[in-house]
Amino acid sequence: MNEVQKHPESQNANNAFRCGISVRAIFIGLLLVAVVSLVVSYAELVIGRIQVGFLQMPPAAIGIFFFLVVLNKGLRRLGQRFSLSSSELVTLYCMMIAAAMICSRGVLEKVIPLLVTSNYYANATNKWSEIFYPYLKKWVVPFDPSGGPKQDVSVGFFEGLRAGERIPWGVWVVPLAVWGLLVLLVVFAFLCIATIIRRQWVDNEKLSFPLVQPALELIREDQGKSLLRNRLFWGGMSIPVLVFGFNGLHNWFPNIPEVSLQLLLNPYLVNPPWSEIYCWWIYFSFAAIGFFFLLPCDLLFSLWFFALFARWQDVIAASFGMDIERMPVYGTHLFVAYQTAGAYFVLVVYLIYVAWPHLRWVWRVAIGAEKADDSNELMPYRIAVFGLFVSFALILVWCRLAGMSLGLVLLEFGVFIFVIALVMARSTAEAGMLMTETSFRPADLYRMFLPVHAMGPANMTMLAFFDVAFLRDQRGLLFTGFLDGLKISDAGNVRRRAFLGVFCLAILGALVFGGCLHLIIPYSRGGITLYQAVYQGHNLAPFREFESHMGGSPPLSWQAPVFFGVGIVVTMFLAYMRALFYWWPLHPLAYALCVSWTISVFWFSALVAWLIKVLLLRYGGMKFYVRARPWFLGMILGEFGMAVLWTVISALTGCPTPEFPWP
Repeated sequence: MNEVQKHPESQNANNAFRCGISVRAIFIGLLLVAVVSLVVSYAELVIGRIQVGFLQMPPAAIGIFFFLVVLNKGLRRLGQRFSLSSSELVTLYCMMIAAAMICSRGVLEKVIPLLVTSNYYANATNKWSEIFYPYLKKWVVPFDPSGGPKQDVSVGFFEGLRAGERIPWGVWVVPLAVWGLLVLLVVFAFLCIATIIRRQWVDNEKLSFPLVQPALELIREDQGKSLLRNRLFWGGMSIPVLVFGFNGLHNWFPNIPEVSLQLLLNPYLVNPPWSEIYCWWIYFSFAAIGFFFLLPCDLLFSLWFFALFARWQDVIAASFGMDIERMPVYGTHLFVAYQTAGAYFVLVVYLIYVAWPHLRWVWRVAIGAEKADDSNELMPYRIAVFGLFVSFALILVWCRLAGMSLGLVLLEFGVFIFVIALVMARSTAEAGMLMTETSFRPADLYRMFLPVHAMGPANMTMLAFFDVAFLRDQRGLLFTGFLDGLKISDAGNVRRRAFLGVFCLAILGALVFGGCLHLIIPYSRGGITLYQAVYQGHNLAPFREFESHMGGSPPLSWQAPVFFGVGIVVTMFLAYMRALFYWWPLHPLAYALCVSWTISVFWFSALVAWLIKVLLLRYGGMKFYVRARPWFLGMILGEFGMAVLWTVISALTGCPTPEFPWP
C-alpha cells in the first residue's frame, strides 16, 4: 500500500474553473440509464450466458460508452453544438455505471427474487413456512406470512403468469418501498464514506484506480489526445473481437472452431492430496489482462502468488489428514476463508492508521473546529460525517422494526459497511479487481464463539434476508462506482458537488425502471426458466443454511478462531515487511483476497499480465511500457464491446451468445 501521506490541512492547489452538469447531459443520461437497465436485465436474466452488469466496471457501461465516444467524434465534424463535451461524457459514463450495478447484483437481481423465494421454495420437507414465516413482518414481503407456501404472487413470479393473469403490482408496492428505503440508506452511507476518503485515496495516496483508465483515455480522446488513431490500440482490440466473433459464430455454424477460454483443473487432480484442492479454474480474459497490466509488478505478483498459496495450503492440510471443512454458503475451505477474515480486519485498521491525519482533519472540519474549503467534494464534510451516523442509525431502526436484535444488526451492517465494503473498494482502487467478492459474512464471525442457533429464530430469519440482499454476492458494489466516478470527474473538469445529483438521479431512475423490468421479465417468462444463479442459486443458499440451524447447531469448530488469528498475524507481518523494506514483494491485500471467487477467476490473467510486464520492462524499459499501454486498453474495450454487441445480436435474433470469461 502506498504510504505517502500529505498533511491533510493542505488544500487542493488546483483552483482551475470546474463546470457544472448540463441539462442536456442529464436528459441523455436518463435515457442511457433506461437503455443500460434494459440491456443488463435482458442479458443477465434472459440470455444468462453473458453477465454485462455485475463487474465493477460493467461491460454494458464501458461498451456503450465506447460506441458513444466514436459517434461523438463523428458528430463533432458537424459542429461543436451537435457533439458532447468532456464534462457531459463524464456525466453519462457515471450514470451508466450506477444503472448497470443497480440492475445487476448490486441491488435488483438479489432483492426482488429474495422477497418471494421463501414462499415459492417452502415445502413439507424444509418446513420454511413453519420456521421462517412466524418471524416475518407483513410489510417485509409481498406474500402473506400467515398463509401457506406457493401463494399466487410467488408462483406467478417463478413459473410465469397464466393466460388472463396480470402482474400483481399492488402487493409489491409496500415491500419494494421499505426495502428500497433500506437500500437507499446503505447507498447514502457509501456516498458519505466516499466523500470522506476521496482526498486521502486520490490526492494523498494517489491510488491508480485502474478501472477508470479506459474511460479516462476515451475522454482524453475528446480533448485531442487521440487513442483511436493509435494502431496498437486497434491491434489490441482486434484479438478479443476475432476470438469472441468466432466463438459467437460457432453457435450458429458448429463447423467454425471455438476458442476455449476456460479450463477446470480439478478433474485432472484425482489423487490425494491434490484432489482436495478447492475449485481451481483457469479463465483467460483479455480485459482482465489489460487491467492487470496497469498495476505495479509487486502487486501483480502477489495476486497470483497468494492464489496458488491458498491451493498449496489445501494440499498441505490434506497431506497431514486435517479435517477440511467447507465455509457455509461460500463453499470455500473454512480454514483459508477465516484467514482472509482476519486479514480484512487488519487491513481496515491499517487503512485507518494511514489515513488518520486526514480523518482527524475531516472530523475537525465537520464539527466546526477548523475551517476548510470543501466545496469541491461530493458533499460538505459536515453532512458526510453526520449523515453517515444518521444513515447507520436509521439502518439499525429499520432492522430492529423488522424483528432483529440490535447487537446482530450492529455486527451485520457494521462489518458489511465499514470492513467488507472498505476492503472491496480498496481492491478496485489499488488492485484493479473487476469483481468485489469476499469469502465470509458477519454471521461467520459470530459462529467463531457461539453456535448459530443461539441467535434465535427471529434473528436467523432476517439474517437470511440480509445475507441474500447484501452479503452473499458482493459484485456490483456501488461504493466502488462512487469512488471511480469522483476520480474520473477530474478528467471532465466537473465540480464534484454536481455529481451528487447525478448519482441520485441515476440510482433512482435505475431502481424504478429496472425494478419494473425485474418484475415484468420473470412474471412473463417464469423465473425458473431464467438465469439459474439469480432465481435458483444465490437466493436460496442462506435460507438453507439457517434452516439447518433452527433445531440446533453442530459443535463449534476449533479451526475458525485459530485460523482467524493466523490471518491476523500473517497480515500484520506482511504489512510490517512492506512498510520496512521497499523490495518486499508480497502485498497484504492480495493475501486477503486469495480465496475469493474474484481471484479464482482472475488469478491466471494476473499471472499472464505479470509475465508480459516483467519481460517488457526488463528488455524495453518504461518507454516500451508506455508505448504498449494502448494495446492493452484495446483488449479491454474489445472484450467488453463484444459483450455488448453480442447482447444486442442475441436480443434481435434469439441466437445464443458466446461465453465470456468472467462468470
